[in-house]
Amino acid sequence: MEIPTDLRTLFSAEIDQHEGSFVIEIPQQEVDIGAIQPKETYRVAILPGLGSEESTDESDVVSGGSLDDSSPPVEEGERRTVEIEHLGDQGDGITRVERGFVVIVSDASPGEKVTVEITHVQENVAFADVVDRPAQFE
Repeated sequence: MEIPTDLRTLFSAEIDQHEGSFVIEIPQQEVDIGAIQPKETYRVAILPGLGSEESTDESDVVSGGSLDDSSPPVEEGERRTVEIEHLGDQGDGITRVERGFVVIVSDASPGEKVTVEITHVQENVAFADVVDRPAQFE
């Protein structure tokens, strides 16, 4: 299965029935981090969940884990070159890596392409420091 590079978010949810429609609730966190915006239109893919009777095959494996893999896609000490998307509430740079995973980068500005080192990883966010600011090419 090919995952588009513009994937905004990836989460698991149950499908509920409500007043004659079927509803998938989007976690508030996805709106809070800016992955998606209310009143916008998005494409949605439905995949079998863990424990589903439908089986997954090796084409469902992405970056060394299954699509249901909820472990962070980064590790402490790892270095990556990223582009800062916007500023967070505390003034730190925000970027996203695989599966829309958020990385908060200290001392970085929107649009800046920097090499960072991951300093701390939590379940749904990682923190990083800038280790290099490659020359920006126009």
